[in-house]
Amino acid sequence: MTEPTTAQPRALVTGAGTINPLGASVAETWQALLAGESGITALEEDWAGQLPVKIAGQVSVDLSQHLSTREMKRMDRCGQLALIAAREAWTQAGAPEVDPERFAVVIGSAYGGLGSTIEQDRVLAASGPRKVSPHTLTRLMVNGPAAWVSIDLGARGGARTPVSACASGAEAIVQAAEMIRSGAADVVIAGGVDASVNDLVISGFSQIRALSTRPGDPAEASRPFDGGRDGFVLSEGAGMVVLESEAHARARGAAVLGEVAGGAVTSDANDIVAADPAMQRRVMQKALASAGMEPADIGFVHAHATSTPVGDRLEGQAISAIFGTEVPVTSTKGHTGHLLGGAGALAAVVVLEALRTGQLPGTLNVEAVDAEVDLNVVTEPAFALAASARSGLVNAFGFGGHSVALVISGA
Repeated sequence: MTEPTTAQPRALVTGAGTINPLGASVAETWQALLAGESGITALEEDWAGQLPVKIAGQVSVDLSQHLSTREMKRMDRCGQLALIAAREAWTQAGAPEVDPERFAVVIGSAYGGLGSTIEQDRVLAASGPRKVSPHTLTRLMVNGPAAWVSIDLGARGGARTPVSACASGAEAIVQAAEMIRSGAADVVIAGGVDASVNDLVISGFSQIRALSTRPGDPAEASRPFDGGRDGFVLSEGAGMVVLESEAHARARGAAVLGEVAGGAVTSDANDIVAADPAMQRRVMQKALASAGMEPADIGFVHAHATSTPVGDRLEGQAISAIFGTEVPVTSTKGHTGHLLGGAGALAAVVVLEALRTGQLPGTLNVEAVDAEVDLNVVTEPAFALAASARSGLVNAFGFGGHSVALVISGA
């Protein structure tokens, strides 16, 4: 391990929360992951009938059991999911007392309230402008989830919204950690969310052949790194963490879950869709450098690996170029599908749990690793990590050439 270039305050994790196709909490999600369960099911909505893809990962719980009638009415589903996950993380952190102006929120999203946009556009077309909801504009805002969480918890130190496609949630955590390290905030809730399982998004991704059309059991469609993968499965959900300065956490005797030890963000400046593997390698190198670590210090990697034929191969080659072929690698998108802007944040929650328990969930549905991917892909449901595995790396990539890597260490 090398020393970081500058001594900075540590960004500790004191709370985590999630709601996703596997469960409405960290505990439910973790149990389902280790059991090798899938949250991918057939779509039952009326609008799915004409679609070329009829599977997705949807949150199955009734959100009205977690939120008030007023919250259900005023917020898009995206904001609702974010608020539920943020409240879980905040509760686990012990709802710390903090100066509101030293308390911030950073929640990323790829599409924000797109569901409300589509819904109200149809109302406008069918019934005219007087039938459009007065909540339309505040529901469709991409910054809505961050705003609602800041209002709910009283955070006045900023409510930020990185919008970097499927890297949004991971980038939010990088920004939050930077706020802690720079001294701009004492506590930050950070994460990502998306709720875009609808006919427009499914149709758009289908038109570029990004989604799986595998016949048979929907639970077998998402298969990161498998030689027979044919695309990703669209999903919804949120992942959140509470970051806290070490001084603030120690002063109140907080239980520490882990640390965001480093992170980096790069942009390919190359193509709006096609990824540049050189920049994927570069972002991992920069994240390691920011944490003062070498590749050998990383015990495992949670890959972005969405189950697309090209994307998984390029990322696999980038990972092996940095870490070699022995480091354990997983992608839980086989279980959950792709949460878009929520994916990197959920991966961060998974890494924290893996470091806490010493178990790494395997990559679901891998029958044979792609011959062009030379990696130690974990396939057993609960892989026992080496005792020396004290840190893990999370990758998150998005359309637009966005690349993010996070280094997370255990408590």
